[in-house]
Amino acid sequence: MAAAVARSGFRRMFSISAFAPPKPPVPRPQADPSPNLFVSGLSKRTTTEGLREAFAAFGEVVHARVVTDRVSGFSKGFGFVRYATVEDATKGIEGMDGKFLDGWVIFAEYAKPRPPPQQAEMNSQPQQSWGPPSGSWGSQ
Repeated sequence: MAAAVARSGFRRMFSISAFAPPKPPVPRPQADPSPNLFVSGLSKRTTTEGLREAFAAFGEVVHARVVTDRVSGFSKGFGFVRYATVEDATKGIEGMDGKFLDGWVIFAEYAKPRPPPQQAEMNSQPQQSWGPPSGSWGSQ
């Protein structure tokens, strides 16, 4: 009897049903339509000119840039494309999202605007990482 209870306890402890199932992935928020596109999944061999030529088939490309590593000069795997109009950008996403470029599947989406940088207050004093803080027991 005790052995049967012990076996059922082990079964319950090591059963998959004892654990909660993983939560479904939360979809990433989509950016508002704009003429700026974010392109990911680029090959290390993709150049800025190659990116421009690939997206120029769907509209007037104003600017294209592959982000590269400072040391090696190779692509970091993503870049940006700016079209003249939002309509051209929409055509660019429809035409290139999930397609092959230089042997790799790329993904195109509207670029999210970068948040403005945080401005430090001009009147604040720099924090010291050594010694007692000013105005404490050491400055009597």
